[in-house]
This record gives sequence, structure tokens and C-alpha cells, in this order.
Amino acid sequence: MVDAGSLILVFIAGLITALATGLGAIPFFFVDTVDDRWEVLLWGLASGIMVAASLFGLLEEAVAAGAYTLTGAGILTGVILVMLSERFLDQYDVDPRDFAQADMDKLVLILGILTIHSFPEGIAVGVSFAELNVSGYSMLGFTVPLLAIMMTIAISIHNIPEGLAISIPLRSMGVGKRGMVWWSVFSSLPQPIGAVIAFAFVKLAQQFLPFGFGFAAGAMIFLVLSEFIPEALEHGDHLDGGGRKELIAGIVIGVTLMLPFLFLDMA
Repeated sequence: MVDAGSLILVFIAGLITALATGLGAIPFFFVDTVDDRWEVLLWGLASGIMVAASLFGLLEEAVAAGAYTLTGAGILTGVILVMLSERFLDQYDVDPRDFAQADMDKLVLILGILTIHSFPEGIAVGVSFAELNVSGYSMLGFTVPLLAIMMTIAISIHNIPEGLAISIPLRSMGVGKRGMVWWSVFSSLPQPIGAVIAFAFVKLAQQFLPFGFGFAAGAMIFLVLSEFIPEALEHGDHLDGGGRKELIAGIVIGVTLMLPFLFLDMA
């Protein structure tokens, strides 16, 4: 049985990642436009963080469990889910301006699309809490695993460029600063729900934990390859070198930011 306190903690962690998306709108409180170099750098930063967190966090935990078949099946399932999600989403090219003008039917569709898009990130947060109260660091009356702290920070940082990408067209439409923050956060609200569902599943079915780790890692890495990097290169297409220098710099910074967690894990 999963206690309510643990579910609330995981929900709060997922909510933190969703709220972080609103940070992507903060630059527009000070400037009217954001340089494409910075946007490419941010996508690279998110890519480096997500790959490092997946390889050195989720997959390392899965391999440590020794269930290679389950882990491999999880990775494959995560990749397939993202591929199917992207194919589905291609049928519905949701423009951020639709958020502010949506009637109830359209709002339900948008919520469904955002749920599909944000769920893998929420799942990654949820499964990272699987060892809650088993080992880790004391916080708020819980023993929180290092992996959970690592994934919550990683997903939060990853959400910032997504919030920026949502805010840019909203800004051009004249949407206010608070509106940009709200719609950015709105786009990630499915994450705390996904986190709670994934956490409850792996706690109730511990034998499937390696599958959960593999699933989250496979989905995250495939998202980086299929969405983050192409998005960065699209925005940097007109820059010197096609934005590759900024992208690589962001990836290196992102991986470097995750390195301290590796040393903490070894301690």
C-alpha cells in the first residue's frame, strides 16, 4: 500500500517541474526578444542534462538491479511510446495562441495533447522516487533518494527552454507577462499526475522497477534526439555554423552540471 504522504511528496516534486516551465517566460519581463543563440544554448543545456540524468541516473539504477531483459524492454517501450506520441501529435499542430482562444472542446484536445507530451517527464520523476524512505537524504520527514533529487532538478531545468519556446509566439501576439507564465506552466501540468501514477505503479510492483527505469530513460533520450536537438538546430539554422557551437556548448554545460550528483552517489 502506498501512503498518502509519499504520494503528496511525489506530486509536489512533479508540480515543481511544471512550475519551472514558467521560468521560460521570465526573460520577457526584462527584454522584448530573446537572442536565438541563447535559445539554442538552452536547448543544448536541456539535452545534456536529460542525457546525463538518464544514463548516469535511471539506467545506472536499472543495470544495478541486474534485470537486463526488463530494462531493455522498458527502453524499447519508452522509445516506441514517444514515437507513437509524436506521430499522433503531428496530426494536431497546436499553436500556443489556441490556448487563449480555446473553447471547451478545443481545450480538452489541447489538454490531451499536453498530457501525451509531458507524461514521459512525469514518469521519469515518479520512478526516481521508487526508493523513497529506503535510502538517500532526510527532507521534510522523508528519506529522499539522490536519484529523485537529480531527476526533479533535471526535469525542472529541461522545462525552462520549453517555457521559452511557448512564450515567444505568445509574446508576439501581445499576451501579457503573467499570461505567458501561466500558459507555460499549464503546458506541463500533466507532469505531477504522471509522476504520481508512475510512483504508485513501481511501489506496488517492485519487480517492474527496472522496466520503469528503462522506460523513463528510453523516452528521455529519444526525446532529446527527436525533439530537443532538432528544435535547437532549427532555431540556430541562420547562425554561424548552424548553431552547432551553441548546441554543443549547452550540452557540455548540461552534462557538467550533472557531474556533482555522480560524486555524491559514490560518496
